Amino acid sequence: MSSAPEPPRLAGIGDEAAPGLSNQLTAVRELGWDLLELRTVDRVPLAEMPEADFESAAERIRAAGVEVVAVAAKIGDWSRPVTGDFALDTAELDVLARRCAVLGTRTVRIMSYPSGGTNEPEWRREVRTRIRELARRAEDAGLVLAHENCAGWAGEDADRALDLIAHVDSPALRVLFDIGNGVAHGYDAATMLRPLVEYVTHVHVKDATIAHDGDPAYVAPGEGEAGVEECLGILAEHGYRGALSIEPHLHLRPHLRAEGVDPGRGDEVAFIEYGRTLEQSVDRIWRTEVIR
Repeated sequence: MSSAPEPPRLAGIGDEAAPGLSNQLTAVRELGWDLLELRTVDRVPLAEMPEADFESAAERIRAAGVEVVAVAAKIGDWSRPVTGDFALDTAELDVLARRCAVLGTRTVRIMSYPSGGTNEPEWRREVRTRIRELARRAEDAGLVLAHENCAGWAGEDADRALDLIAHVDSPALRVLFDIGNGVAHGYDAATMLRPLVEYVTHVHVKDATIAHDGDPAYVAPGEGEAGVEECLGILAEHGYRGALSIEPHLHLRPHLRAEGVDPGRGDEVAFIEYGRTLEQSVDRIWRTEVIR
């Protein structure tokens, strides 16, 4: 009889549970998990925290017995079009390289820049140039840039993502696959995941349906149209060994801040319930993969 493959470790993006670090840690530990993904603390992005605040946060994380599995950067995200100042991104990466070393993590979430009104050939050229330079710096620092299928030139198309990976040609550029982003951006997540799965180093789990107004309405994993279980099945079949990090978006949608809209705030109870639901899916899917 074959032994069961080890399922992925589970994590959560802390500010989806609460703005403050204490409550973020409490929510993760309540689930019995020991992995936290850091995006903001008290609504301040990790790279923008004052040094004393960062050092205090790092110590509190260590004291809680929690590991940081990944950090979220603003590099190339919805707030930074490709027409913007590249120095913002290199400076942020410099800060995160130092802070990731303190936190004991190597994974930095990035995106691949909104167009800012540029034409497609220029957009592609500038994105490839910027990401190649960032990956060179990341490789020197021992980091991995995890490119999310979200905002940017390569965010919504597997062929573009593969083109970017091939052009950069560095172990410091891999894929962060967010299962729920397909609903918001108009593509089928499983179809996009299959050609990218060998490059996936980190996964976000969220689910959504399209509401009457055409916007995504976020729901518990498995209750929406994102194909959560199909995507988890693809990952299981491929032998994925990274983490699955919940990003419920039930009460917090950070990108709304760029539109001048209140993004909401995390909710511990909803975060914990979300995590419990994911645990059930992971247990079922990874056991099914053994039976096969």
